Amino acid sequence: MRPVRYAMVGGGEGAFIGPVHRTAAAIAGNCQLVAGAFSRDPARAARSGEALGLPAERSYPSWSALLDGERDLPADERAEFIAIVTPNHLHAPVAIAALEAGFPVLTDKPLTDTIAAAESFANAADRTGGLVGVTHTYAAYPMVRQARELVAGNRLGAVRRVAVRYTQGWLARAEDAVGKQAEWRLDPARSGLAGAFGDIGTHAFNLVETITGDPITRLSAELRAAVPGRTLDDDGAAMFHLAGGGRGTLIASQVCAGDANGLAISIWCEEAGVHWAQENPNVLRVARRNGPEEIWTPGADRGYLDPPAMRVTRTPSGHPEGYLEAFANIYHDFALAVRGRPPEDRCYASLAEGMRSMRFIAAAHRSSADNARWVELENDA
Repeated sequence: MRPVRYAMVGGGEGAFIGPVHRTAAAIAGNCQLVAGAFSRDPARAARSGEALGLPAERSYPSWSALLDGERDLPADERAEFIAIVTPNHLHAPVAIAALEAGFPVLTDKPLTDTIAAAESFANAADRTGGLVGVTHTYAAYPMVRQARELVAGNRLGAVRRVAVRYTQGWLARAEDAVGKQAEWRLDPARSGLAGAFGDIGTHAFNLVETITGDPITRLSAELRAAVPGRTLDDDGAAMFHLAGGGRGTLIASQVCAGDANGLAISIWCEEAGVHWAQENPNVLRVARRNGPEEIWTPGADRGYLDPPAMRVTRTPSGHPEGYLEAFANIYHDFALAVRGRPPEDRCYASLAEGMRSMRFIAAAHRSSADNARWVELENDA
């Protein structure tokens, strides 16, 4: 298959996530960057495009110019999908315009900044019939997919208890709120309703529903700005109920001093507990009630893994696979979908899954604002 051509909005010089996306797309092997609008600053956008080796005419000064310019090119030259790696407040306007211009959209999480914007996004997708993917990266790790086969596949019995946490320490002090990455995440005008619960809590939420295959139906949350002077939450926790009867807790915090990227999940079923941590992603620990503890690891030569895990495993056993490879799995599968060949066990999150994360954010904030009252989270998965 010829590489699928894509254009990127955002992710220019000084950005963190743009280079991650581009590196992952290169690892995927079936994607090719052909155009971009990398910054709202035209000069920075031009420098970014030049640094990436793009022709000047395909490095656009704005996202609207990109959509107009690409749409006017012959079908065999224009970008085939748009990757959106901007701050949250731009996800919806860029995506809606791209869908209406006929381009599929792969957007970073969370889906948007507000529920209203997310609903407008969803309406545009319904109206145009356009393809949408969301980059909930951690669900694309091989061992997470293996965990889903064990838990959602009901091979360990019903889920009884879940504990998930995503802890970081990079915003632990007031003086940490400097630089491009911190500034927009702490700004309600660009980040939206949520701080830490939107930035990393949505990953924890998505991981729970991905591995258990069971939607969260209600929650009780307490969110706060632990560092004085902040408007958005930088720390929070929630209790939740699963539709199948399981119970759980979720912690999302960016003020846990000393923690780097501490995403970890434990799921206890009737017959065993399943444990995975993002900072040691190649280890899935299964502790059975009546049996030895098992350590599952990825590898192209691991015959015991289920097909959804094997399909996205790229290297022989003993060679670590992590963040970039998981992003690559998302780009690989989305490119296949753009060409009309989506895998049944796709690695990218759907628009509906992105909407679920938005409803989680909104429900957590409703609960916290009302003294941690239990609130319902609509099951629209």
